[in-house]
Amino acid sequence: MDIYNAPYSASLSPIRKLRAALFAMLMLIGGGTIGFMLLEDMKILDSLYMTIITLSTVGFGEVRPLDANGKIFAMTLIVFGVLVAGSIATFVGQMIVEVQLKDLLTRRKMQTRLRKLTNHFIIAGYGRVGRHVAREFARKKVPFVVVESSEKGINQIISDGYSFVQGDATDDEILAAAGIDRAHTLVSTLPQEAQNVYLTLTSRDLNPTLNIIARADFEEGEKKLRRAGANHIVIPHVLGGLRMAKAALQPNVVDFMAITSMGEEGLLVEELVIPKGSVLGGKSLMESNLKRDYGVNIIGIKQKGRKMNVNPEPETLLSVGDILVLLGRTDQLERLSEEFRQ
Repeated sequence: MDIYNAPYSASLSPIRKLRAALFAMLMLIGGGTIGFMLLEDMKILDSLYMTIITLSTVGFGEVRPLDANGKIFAMTLIVFGVLVAGSIATFVGQMIVEVQLKDLLTRRKMQTRLRKLTNHFIIAGYGRVGRHVAREFARKKVPFVVVESSEKGINQIISDGYSFVQGDATDDEILAAAGIDRAHTLVSTLPQEAQNVYLTLTSRDLNPTLNIIARADFEEGEKKLRRAGANHIVIPHVLGGLRMAKAALQPNVVDFMAITSMGEEGLLVEELVIPKGSVLGGKSLMESNLKRDYGVNIIGIKQKGRKMNVNPEPETLLSVGDILVLLGRTDQLERLSEEFRQ
């Protein structure tokens, strides 16, 4: 089980030193070849051979006996070759140690951070669906961790810079490492429906209050996931088919949905919970003046124990804990959300 927070960026200093040492070795090889050609009147292949065996100190026989100048040159070449080779070995070792140390420190830091993490989101699986979920979470700046087992997926997560736990999401230890007992929501996007069902069962057992959103491949799987304890089930190909039909029959509606769901044109649909102590508690929708003061439209209200009230009447009473579904510009929603948190 491996836990990471962000991709590792190696220090440039050892790399530059290594490059310099390798360049020095190439210069030695080139200089040695030229030196033997000039001092010993050797052909280029013989000179290169003499340079290589001298620098490597393998002890092979000389092409021919060297004169005094050639011997002095060979001894000098050996000294510089040993120094440069030692530098290369040192810099390579330094890079390896730094990577291992950085990896160890990152794991410990990530483990500590995850132990303190509460009310966060867990994404199980980093396929096409999981990647889009992670991007949206990152855009909203909500705390989340990805659980992924494949090396390809892990490499992609590292590249994207997200926190993750490597391992099988259906394993109790992996879920515990991701903080399943303290999490707010689990988003199960595993590729196989049976895995999502098993993960839902396991997660519900580990955290009875967990909000579970699971992916199903077919309508039949929705019932299984519902029985397993999933709060919400998403069938991607069904949603895609409905959207394509809408695009054919009502293209302007689809354009509006795209604008509000993707945040295009600065227009979003958000949900906000009326907190304790809010002045909105006990007031009607008309008396709340949310439209007048913030410019947002209340398009739905979800009250505890009731179904979503879509397009509520102005006389609808608001209570603490009610969830408001709002339509408005990004700046309007952010200002309202900020005041709700105060």
